[in-house]
Amino acid sequence: MAVRTLKDLLAEGVSGRGVLVRSDFNVPLENGKITDPGRILASVPTLAQLADAGAKVIITAHLGRPKGEPDPALSLAPVAARLSAELGRNVQLAGDVVGSDALARAEGLTDGDVLLLENIRFDPRETAKDDAERAGLAKALVELVGDDGAFVSDGFGVVHRKQASVYDVASLLPSYAGDLVAAEVEVLKRITTDVEHPYAVVLGGSKVSDKLAVIEALAPKVDTLVIGGGMAFTFIKAQGSPVGDSLLQEDMVDTCKELLDRFGDVIHLPHDIVVADEFAADAETSIAFTRDGFTEGMGLDIGPGSVERFSAVLRSAKTVFWNGPMGVFEFERFSTGTRGVAEAIAAATQDGAFSVVGGGDSAAAVRSFGLPDDAFSHISTGGGASLEYLEGKELPGLTVLEQGA
Repeated sequence: MAVRTLKDLLAEGVSGRGVLVRSDFNVPLENGKITDPGRILASVPTLAQLADAGAKVIITAHLGRPKGEPDPALSLAPVAARLSAELGRNVQLAGDVVGSDALARAEGLTDGDVLLLENIRFDPRETAKDDAERAGLAKALVELVGDDGAFVSDGFGVVHRKQASVYDVASLLPSYAGDLVAAEVEVLKRITTDVEHPYAVVLGGSKVSDKLAVIEALAPKVDTLVIGGGMAFTFIKAQGSPVGDSLLQEDMVDTCKELLDRFGDVIHLPHDIVVADEFAADAETSIAFTRDGFTEGMGLDIGPGSVERFSAVLRSAKTVFWNGPMGVFEFERFSTGTRGVAEAIAAATQDGAFSVVGGGDSAAAVRSFGLPDDAFSHISTGGGASLEYLEGKELPGLTVLEQGA
């Protein structure tokens, strides 16, 4: 990726300059408390370098999916508090996005100050399809940092979005890739262009349709493609076995048959399933073999035999990419499959494999199991962006940085 980087910006000098940073603070909340601060922690190095160098740092970020208007439940207030603690300096939170409070606070910033704007998606122009609407918000953001300002793209989880704070501002200000974005791209390049074999990919999650493009892109390149989670049931149905009330995309069954015909030598499906009588943490369970299928209940995790088989394959890999849980890991009773996969990948990493956890639920699962981040080579902050990169799609937030280099 031929772009200007944070190192370049710091070399030019930022003391006294306004620097607009797009971070990714889309963290999970439970009763207003952050349950996984991974994305905040990953953003700290770039922000700390800018503040320490005397920049007037203004951060934009989103949380959740507000419908283009303020939603108190999705305020960035918890993020501002946690970020203050991590940076060791007060992080102001503006009461709006680009309104009077944001303007007043921006004008009052001194060297090294940090201001977090309220949830950028409270402004409907952020995600507008209309170029002129997005441009209007982008110009308002630029006004906050002034004529000698700069833009740092450091939210890898949003670089696949053509949005005002990701794409449009980059065409209005001198733009740079933050350390987080630069590191993510280097990691993904490594698992697409310079791969050590055996190469194993693990895909989970609920829908085949969400992962279809990445399956098509990676299946010809990998030695093993492990499929679990809800999406596995559409493949199992494609093999002719009933799957009860499990997650199923009927319209994708024929597609899965075709994939199995083409890539049956690399696709590994569960051999057994943990079947629950209801979707509940304390549900009654049984084990069903996928060759027979099951007509009652729903599959909520891969079975013990599948954990053992998948783990054996993963432990022998030299490169591993994982995106998506193997089951409903949020319920302890159905977390065994995801935990087993995570531990197998960690063991492979310890033996010298290069491993990438593809963000989202996979990263949350790793941390919920108490596994340290350094048990893996890299934990991505952007699940969707990682997948689209591996699919070979153009990511607007990266393309615009390359155009400005």
